[in-house]
Amino acid sequence: LMSVVIPCLCSSATCLMCSCCPSSRNSTVTRIIYAFILLLGTIVACIMLSPGVDQQLKRIPGFCEDGAGSSIPGLQADVNCEMFVGYKAVYRICFGMCMWFLLFAILMINIKNSRDPRAAIHNGFWFFKFAALVAITVGAFYIPDRPFTYTWFVVGSGGAFCFILIQLVLLVDFAHSWNESWVDKMEKGNSRGWYAALLAITILNYILSFIAVVLFFIFYTKPDDCFINKFFISVNMLSCIVASVVSVLPKVQESQPRSGLLQSSIITLYTMFLTWSAMTNEPDRACNPGLLKPNLTSPYLQWWDAQSIVGLVIFVLCILYSSIRSSSTSQVNKLTMASKDSTILAEGGSSPDLSEESTGPRRVEDNERDMVQYSYSFFHFMLLLASLYIMMTLTNWYSPEADYTITSKWPAVWVKITSSWVCLALYVWTLVAPMILTNRDFS
Repeated sequence: LMSVVIPCLCSSATCLMCSCCPSSRNSTVTRIIYAFILLLGTIVACIMLSPGVDQQLKRIPGFCEDGAGSSIPGLQADVNCEMFVGYKAVYRICFGMCMWFLLFAILMINIKNSRDPRAAIHNGFWFFKFAALVAITVGAFYIPDRPFTYTWFVVGSGGAFCFILIQLVLLVDFAHSWNESWVDKMEKGNSRGWYAALLAITILNYILSFIAVVLFFIFYTKPDDCFINKFFISVNMLSCIVASVVSVLPKVQESQPRSGLLQSSIITLYTMFLTWSAMTNEPDRACNPGLLKPNLTSPYLQWWDAQSIVGLVIFVLCILYSSIRSSSTSQVNKLTMASKDSTILAEGGSSPDLSEESTGPRRVEDNERDMVQYSYSFFHFMLLLASLYIMMTLTNWYSPEADYTITSKWPAVWVKITSSWVCLALYVWTLVAPMILTNRDFS
């Protein structure tokens, strides 16, 4: 077994799959592994935010004694153990992942097929790549604290904003695929049953959005105060109504037959989440009952509030979907530089190079010898932005201060609320663009 596992870890050989697994393609398996590495880094960051980690570090002899910096025997370096816990650890773990993905994003520019020598690095050598990630992340803990944390906070805010827009694209793509799949089943089978299911999901999304609006007005507004929150809620609610109406206009339906209320309902629900997320960062405690108090004596920050958990769930689903997606939406494929033929299963259920009688471990099929199924460089850049989004989500988008605390600030509020407006504008543009740019193919 080791003779077939080691080449996958230490060379350019394709990965192994067990005999019980479906026939898989290299383009999909590689993306899943990178997504798994990102999720593993997220788990480590969550652990570093958990109270009690510093107590475990103190048990290591000669390391972090009495919670202060101490020398490691044999090394000429001091360890500030505050860097290993709390939001500072999250910043450095995510910095390591970002630099790792940035390195690959630059290295993989303009790869055309898997015969390119650089493609072997992308699809193989997993042991050396993981070792490089660990080395970069460990090195990040030796970066001086000032002005690194604030600078990285500004970079993280911009990157997280961009990833929110990518999430919107993936959600629209998912909604289109979902709608198309159920409409096809409705036309081929039990039409009433599938129509009822489609209608039920759409209504459920709008009901949840309406409930969210009501709760926003109850908890995040006051009768004679919190006018900015009232503005955010009202504008986004009206914008979602406009987007939903536009999606079913006859002219839009004529040029975009696949548009419908299911997609609009998902975008509406996502917009309500962004509105909620923005208001949870408002520094005015009278208008933000969930505002976390900065603790001057502890490096930890409570991240497991409802808004952060929902954000992490959406993040995980989007990352997994982007790794196994097989979109028939040509405009989405152009944006993500992917091929609609990229899917987790080979056509016909098996690779033509594999015997159906095979019972042992087997290599995945290399389906990119003629042309890559997605842009390697853009995929790594997307994971870079995802790392920044994770950093901001786990630290509640709070801004680091000179006294080593972090507090909520208005810039984070405006970044989030602006992203909700941009998301709605992008979605409406996808609906009306075919009517405006008639000389372009939007099929």
